[in-house]
Amino acid sequence: MLVKELEFRGIRKEHLGMYFEELGAEKVTDSFPYTYSAEYWSGQILSEEIITITSTFKVNAVFVRFCAESESALEELIKKYRYKTSRAGG
Repeated sequence: MLVKELEFRGIRKEHLGMYFEELGAEKVTDSFPYTYSAEYWSGQILSEEIITITSTFKVNAVFVRFCAESESALEELIKKYRYKTSRAGG
């Protein structure tokens, strides 16, 4: 099993979990690490912390682990997941 961990900032952990479900996974656990499982891959929301950028600007950072059976499957999973986390300005 191949593994890669990424950090996402400014996105609620609930939304990050929803993205795993939208990609076909089922939620397995209800506390950290939140685990999502699909047929050929799995994902985990490992932890969340608040990062202070300035004295008045704080943002959350959520650490996510992706696991897949092959390099190509892992790359495709992360590509689809990143697409869901992209946001248009406005």
